[in-house]
Amino acid sequence: MPPTLASLVHHSALKLVVRAGEDRLETPVRWAHVSELADPVPYMEGGELLLITAMKLDAENPEAMRRYVRRLVGAGVVGLGFAVGVSYDDIPQALLAAAKEEGLPLLEVPRRTPFLAISKAVSAAIAADQYRAVTAGFEAQRELTRAALTGPGDLVARLAAHVDGWAAVYDASGALVAAAPEWAARRAARIVPDVERLRDRPAPASAVVAGVAGAADEGPGEDRVELQSLGAGRRARGTLAVGTAAPLGTAERYAVHSAVALLTLTTERTRALQAAETRLGAAVLRMLLAGEPDHARAVAGDLYGGLLDAPFRLVIAEAAVEGADVDEPLQALVDALESAAARAGEVILVVPDGGRVVILAADGGESVAACAAHMAERRGEAARPMEPAEDGDVVVGLSAPAGPIAAATAFKQAEQALSVARRRGRALVEHEELATGSVLPLLADDAVRAFADGMLRALREHDATGRGDLVASLRAWLSRHGQWDAAAAQLGVHRHTLRYRMRRVEEILGRSLDDPDVRMELWLALKATSGS
Repeated sequence: MPPTLASLVHHSALKLVVRAGEDRLETPVRWAHVSELADPVPYMEGGELLLITAMKLDAENPEAMRRYVRRLVGAGVVGLGFAVGVSYDDIPQALLAAAKEEGLPLLEVPRRTPFLAISKAVSAAIAADQYRAVTAGFEAQRELTRAALTGPGDLVARLAAHVDGWAAVYDASGALVAAAPEWAARRAARIVPDVERLRDRPAPASAVVAGVAGAADEGPGEDRVELQSLGAGRRARGTLAVGTAAPLGTAERYAVHSAVALLTLTTERTRALQAAETRLGAAVLRMLLAGEPDHARAVAGDLYGGLLDAPFRLVIAEAAVEGADVDEPLQALVDALESAAARAGEVILVVPDGGRVVILAADGGESVAACAAHMAERRGEAARPMEPAEDGDVVVGLSAPAGPIAAATAFKQAEQALSVARRRGRALVEHEELATGSVLPLLADDAVRAFADGMLRALREHDATGRGDLVASLRAWLSRHGQWDAAAAQLGVHRHTLRYRMRRVEEILGRSLDDPDVRMELWLALKATSGS
């Protein structure tokens, strides 16, 4: 504990006597300062014990003393020490009354006690308190280090005990990983929005959340919660929350800083290890795509568990706009999947591939669900239609479930789904959607429209002269599968008229309608340009 007015009064060598403010002696003293200025407030920081002899004060003037004491109280001065036997044999009644009126502790300093002795006592007490804090901090660091070896749960439990409050750890996605004591999990869940706001700031970052309250069975009333980002890079790998009833003291802050360092070490892998895992994952993926699942399993060993034996999905993510910088959005997607996998006890394989990332995740697992949820949240895909993609947007293609032998097929499926996602302005497309849907949405591609416009341009130019309705006639004839009577009836013309129009179509296009490929191309061109 830092020195207080009470500890100075009880100091046997100082012989201080309390004359006012007896109920405020437990106030901590930050420093002892001597000033004979009529207005020392500009030189105060708050928390000082001010020592005076009233050499330049009109100490017997009640109004002057009231103004003097009020300014001291307003500046945060915690006590006033008055030396008797120097300028005055006793504390002037006006000063004593003003101190009592404002509740400012007033200490009588005997003639034989020099101000220097009081300053030394305060300084020694502050130094002793700092030494105790440092010693306690080192002890906390040793305990937290031992606890960190068994995981974040034990570490936050020890930290909560050291700060006499609660502590919690969140992963990179903002999900709660561990909390202590047991009741702290519910209170920690209430500040997830604050954790997510801190996560969006460049690391290292910190924040204070005041007035965090909980139910009666969740420990003390309102807390002051400090949030600290975890990780050595610009992107936070997690967050530490520490909740206490009062601001942290020196010893408690040492413990928090130690916990941040230890948690950072546990969440940040070395670059060499990351590079090695990336190379290994890339090699395993290449073997799977080359149709060598047995070799892939042998190389992977136990690193990926049963991922290579069970049905999995292949995820490919890249920039929605070619050439855009999406390093951070891609990393955010990877973080979301890795966090979901860690919570569910799953394993995923992540392989950076130039400007995109390839992910192998268990079919039906939390990782695949987290991928869809993350992309929907990132680009607001509550409804399927999307706004045009912008720089920084990411698109994802997801394969159908596959086994190790069919990994190459799954990769192609993911690439096809990715291509469709980009063309349609979608955040994520699953290959199964393409297999069960219609081919017509694929005609929305600009290149397809350009081809269709070119193919039908001559017919439209002919119709524009008023010499016939070849486009409508062609549409009716194709929709009726070349049945002359049915198509003519639909158009309201004689079948011979329709036959003449189809011959004109062949003449203008220079292509035969007897060719099924020509009929298919014309039908798709009509669908692409009409949007129906």
